[in-house]
This record gives sequence, structure tokens and C-alpha cells, in this order.
Amino acid sequence: MQRWQGLAEVPADFGPSVVTIGVFDGVHRGHQRIVARAREVADGLGLPVVVVTFDPHPDEVVRPGSHPPFLCTARRASQLLAGLGADAVCVIEFTLEMSRVGPDEFVRAVLVDRLHAARVVVGEDFRFGHKASGDVTLLRELGEKYDFTAEAVPLVTEDGVKVSSTEIRAKLAEGDVVGAAHDLGRPHRVEGVVVRGHRRGRALGFPTANLETQPHTAIPADGIYAGWLTELDSDGTELQRWPAAISVGTNPTFDDRERIVEAYALDRDDLDLYGARVAVDFAQRLRPTVKFALVAELVTQMRADVEQVRRALAAT
Repeated sequence: MQRWQGLAEVPADFGPSVVTIGVFDGVHRGHQRIVARAREVADGLGLPVVVVTFDPHPDEVVRPGSHPPFLCTARRASQLLAGLGADAVCVIEFTLEMSRVGPDEFVRAVLVDRLHAARVVVGEDFRFGHKASGDVTLLRELGEKYDFTAEAVPLVTEDGVKVSSTEIRAKLAEGDVVGAAHDLGRPHRVEGVVVRGHRRGRALGFPTANLETQPHTAIPADGIYAGWLTELDSDGTELQRWPAAISVGTNPTFDDRERIVEAYALDRDDLDLYGARVAVDFAQRLRPTVKFALVAELVTQMRADVEQVRRALAAT
């Protein structure tokens, strides 16, 4: 799959394509339906699929300080989109200037002049252009003007609730990683670089990998979780994977204030991951964070947590 950082990187001889557009944060089941439909259309026409997305998140540009937590990194999103059949991902820098571009100009500059769209596939709630003034109806009208066909894909809903990045973030904020995984179509993942912490876990018999995560990362509610710890290479390819007990919070037993994500790879006290890029996948929340009066009580609970992690992962 090709990844273009801006329209300028689109090859000059790039021919007709099927295009889908969106932020695609999380590449959840709703996004998956749209990309799958684009792939289906493209296969019928013998054309490549191009996914157009934006960085930074438009909300951060239009309303600074309102950046929603990321459900996945840009690299992870590209990998997921490739797995769904995208031939190319074009990441457009979203600026204040771009936010002022009208619908017609956006369509001409992006879809027509650079990507030569023959078909455009979007979600039925798609909005575009200055102040989100463009909708699917306008997109179809512009398609007639510029010689492409626009198609709207129905949203994924369950019990009348739309599967959305907003809804997934709300579930993660409550610690509902099972519900979030259902909407994502996979466990929620947090990535980061392993940094040195207080090294208390090693002293207690449970050495943990402490993650330094990117700003605006969607981190589940404080608590203890069952999941997996995975070492990644520089391209994000998985190298090694271990079942893990995961802690999110401030370590209240030790009166720490910094909120951290740390993971203990079950039965492994020989791992040296400092400086490595890793991923933590959340499978199930076991309990909330608790402050213990004695360190010995914490150790007893940690042993119980590890056994509960084994049972939880064995059932997945």
C-alpha cells in the first residue's frame, strides 16, 4: 500500500480511482463497512481504492484544545486500512486555511484534479467543506458536474445507537473495553515507547513495561486489565506477543500522581524492553484501582490479578 503525505505526493500519472474520505479514527466497524464497499466498487471497475484522511484532527484546528483522544496512531490506521483493501492512503494536512475551503473547491482540488475520482464512497452522514456545509446530496450534484458518481453507505447501528468514534471513546472512559472492542472489531490498542519507571514492579516480582504514550491517546479508565503486550518494529510489525496484566492509573498505594499505563508479561522476568516500541491490547477490565494500606496486601492482590488474567484470556 502507498501512503502519501499530502496531495503533492500523489504521482503525476495517477489514473482514475475509487475514493473514500473521512478522519477514520479507530477504523471501527462503521469505517470498515465504508472501505469494504469502496473495495467492492473498485474491484468491479478495475480501479484502485484511495482513502483520504486528515491530520491533525479537524476539531483541533477549528476548535483548538478540543482534540478528541486518538483511538489509534496514524501508522496503525494506515495498516488497518491496508488490511481492508486500500491501495493508497492520502493524509492531508488539515489547516485553518483548508477549513475555509468551500465544498466545490475541495472536490475539484482533491477528488478531481489529483485523484481523478470515478466513484466516491462515503458514509451517509458525510460532511465536507467550509463549516461542514457540504453533504451527500451536494456531493452527488458535484459528481454530475465533475463526472464522478457518489455513493452513501448506511451507518452501522445497534439497538438504535450508531457505531462511532465518539461512542467508543465514551466506553473506554468508563473502562468498558469489551464494548469498545465490539465496536472496533478488535481489542483497543495503546502504543508507546517503554521508559524507565520507579522499578517497583521488579522489586515486587512483577516487572512491568511502562509506556510513554503519544499526546491525546485514548486510554481506558483507571483499573487493572487482562490483555496482551506486543513488541513492535520500526514499521509497526508485531515481533513478539505475551499475555499481560495491565495497570492504568497513578499507583495510589505509593501516592504517585502521574497517570501511567504499564504491563506485566505473565511469567516473564527476563524481558529487556527499554526503548522498544510496544503495544498494549485491552481484553477485559478486572477491577478498579485500589489503594492498599500495606505493600504486602498489594502483592497478594497482584498475584490474584495474574491468575484472573490467565482465566480471562483462556476464555477469549
